[in-house]
Amino acid sequence: MTRHQMAYKEPKKILTPASGFLYGYTHSLNPYTGCLFGCSYCYVRQSPVGLFRGEEWGEWVDIKQGIHEKYIREMSSLRKRGKEVTIFMASATDPYQSVEYKENITRSLLEAMVEMPPDFLFVQTRSPLVTRDIDLFLKLKDSLRLSVTVETDLDEVRKNFSPQAPPIQARLKAIGELQKNDLPVQAAVAPVLPFSKQFPETLAALVNRIVIDDFYTGDGSNGKRTERLKIKERFTAEELEKWYGEHVHEYAYEQMKTAFSSDQILISKEGFMPY
Repeated sequence: MTRHQMAYKEPKKILTPASGFLYGYTHSLNPYTGCLFGCSYCYVRQSPVGLFRGEEWGEWVDIKQGIHEKYIREMSSLRKRGKEVTIFMASATDPYQSVEYKENITRSLLEAMVEMPPDFLFVQTRSPLVTRDIDLFLKLKDSLRLSVTVETDLDEVRKNFSPQAPPIQARLKAIGELQKNDLPVQAAVAPVLPFSKQFPETLAALVNRIVIDDFYTGDGSNGKRTERLKIKERFTAEELEKWYGEHVHEYAYEQMKTAFSSDQILISKEGFMPY
């Protein structure tokens, strides 16, 4: 079993001006650097933090310290200047990865946001731990979107592509719990992985909004990052033609239309924009 490398770091700032894929936001916020889920297809593997660390992505994480106070200080400064603040959490890590159970870094940030709310907060995760913070989300719900990644309904596929990520059934249960609490939640089928014919109906029973993304529309480089990560080799020969290529989001869209109306299905960037 891999021994994870964990370190405590105190960043100079916690709110990072957003750009690129996140052009709709003013800031991104990452409670951690690194991610122990270590998904094989994660585009961060091909970013500077993933390439130049000298350690395998998924085997290390830096735990950011003092960020409750930093958030309050930075938000106060932005508000004094009359700035709108829309936050994407998180663009380069999962805010609910396994260390969050013990460290509560994400929860401390949400507590700070309850004190000084942003104009909009988008929370992206693939962890059922997100339900722990329902009490805080309810206080932020008027300016909030929760997005839970469920790339497939087949756990054997999940084990092939992201063996350290939470089981699919646990994620589906979490989506249902968020929805029952009347929180604005979507399922992110991103990236699309092989799924069963029942998947659209499974999601439609839990949520009324989904976003579809694939390796070509969603990796930020028209599939080049994915090619460098050799993701194609993880597909079986039978899966490859149907589930890998520029057409995949279109195929997934047609499948999802059997259970969702067209206005409930968003494609790539539009599903991750604020408001």
